[in-house]
Amino acid sequence: MRAARIDLADARWRKSTYSNGQGGDCLEVADGISGAVPVRDSKNPTGRSLVFPGAAWTAFIDGVRRD
Repeated sequence: MRAARIDLADARWRKSTYSNGQGGDCLEVADGISGAVPVRDSKNPTGRSLVFPGAAWTAFIDGVRRD
């Protein structure tokens, strides 16, 4: 089964609050995509994005916060 494509043309991307203003190695996420969390490399905004199921992203963030 192939995953459905999500149109990210109008996505609103944001960097982590831990990101500095000097363009360091950062990830950006797009909010407001129902059931999914797109992630991209801020240094390559026109490159490919990874799209994670919302539940998987939540589990990842919870794990990071615990450690």
